[in-house]
Amino acid sequence: MISIILVEPKKSGNLGAVARVMANFGFDNLVLVNPKCKKTAKEAIKRAKHGIDVLKKAKVVKKIPAMDTLIATTAMLGTDYNIPRSPISPEQLSKIILKKGKIGIVFGREGPGLTNEEVLACDFVCTIPSSKKYPTLNLSHSVAVVCYELSKSLSTKKVSEHIIFASKAEKDQLMKFLNQALKKMPFKNVQKRETQKKVWKRMIGKSFLTKREAYALMGFLKKLD
Repeated sequence: MISIILVEPKKSGNLGAVARVMANFGFDNLVLVNPKCKKTAKEAIKRAKHGIDVLKKAKVVKKIPAMDTLIATTAMLGTDYNIPRSPISPEQLSKIILKKGKIGIVFGREGPGLTNEEVLACDFVCTIPSSKKYPTLNLSHSVAVVCYELSKSLSTKKVSEHIIFASKAEKDQLMKFLNQALKKMPFKNVQKRETQKKVWKRMIGKSFLTKREAYALMGFLKKLD
């Protein structure tokens, strides 16, 4: 199940437009994190058009909900050295998002977007390639691009039913073993160790580990003790 998660949206028109494009591409799970406008506002209803059902059933929560996989979206490009914001494109995302479980795609505030802390809470980052002169897209346009790529992929590819992917709890347990192993390894300073933690967290998020692979890695890490 794929959910579109909006963090603190403030324009009701954008809410309606997001609901509309979600309906256009066959997505209906909308989550609003601490919204600054009401989903029942006239402008939201007007802009939703035939996506009104998506808007009506949208869940309102206080914080980003726990999912098996969380993908942050950002216009701020990172590099290999800026680990929290090292991105993939929506097209790349659509090619790997074939797993089962709860998947949340997180869109930031109009203007400032997501904080580094919010990005770090996600498994990896997706960014939409755009002009360097004006890279920031309108919220609903960003959602439309991502939903288009996902629907295109999901309509042409079938997930193998026998593949069981690692759950969030299993990935968290794997990270626990990795952290224990890293504590025993010599590093020049604490920052180097923290960087390794971030790198491994991103790798685990991007790889879409199967349950079998996760347990194989945990078994290997146990033997290192």
